[in-house]
Amino acid sequence: MSNQKRLVLYTSPTGNGRQVPILLEELKLIYGPAIDYEIVLIDRKKGTQKEPWFLALNPNGKIPTLVDRAQENFAVFESSAILLYLVQTFDVDRRLSFDPATHPKDYSEMMQWLFYVHGGLAIAYGQSVHFTELEEEVPYAKNRWLTELERHFGVLESRLINRKYLSGPGDGTYSVADIKAMVWAGPKMLSRLGVGPIDKWPNVKAWLARIEERPGISAAEKALQ
Repeated sequence: MSNQKRLVLYTSPTGNGRQVPILLEELKLIYGPAIDYEIVLIDRKKGTQKEPWFLALNPNGKIPTLVDRAQENFAVFESSAILLYLVQTFDVDRRLSFDPATHPKDYSEMMQWLFYVHGGLAIAYGQSVHFTELEEEVPYAKNRWLTELERHFGVLESRLINRKYLSGPGDGTYSVADIKAMVWAGPKMLSRLGVGPIDKWPNVKAWLARIEERPGISAAEKALQ
């Protein structure tokens, strides 16, 4: 690989695009130089993600997409699949994940919340943005998705009663499930839609504040600039 970084991440500074850099920076803080990656920012407005070279990596033509040069340029697309690939490959001490062999219940909980966000909260947010910012007013669709988004915040609020994190024993352990969820649940995301304030969900607010104190979050934001 000469002087090339092992990992190449094609992404953008969006909710979906932020979660992988956050995980990479969290892994870097734990494992050091073994987490060797570079970011290639994709200009979605120019349609770069639909160009043939990108579609060869990701047939769905969306960010993020990861290439592992150490594995014959193996490409991984879909954000949750990338998160899981990274913890399976690099998180040998299970600091941000759980071992399915030794802690099957904790692993299952993590996977449940990961997929809940992937197929629920993230979808509700994306559709809410679409119909809120759509030039043509479609009141039913807009209200339907904003209501669904608030419902998902209620689900998180309920889960976080007497818990610090979404999965794991006791009050929980910080994992990729929390990284997946927090990028969609921040106050900035709510203010964009006129939903909130975050004070409506005090457990979610405290959980977000806890995560945002982690140095990996600020490091990821810098990496995306």
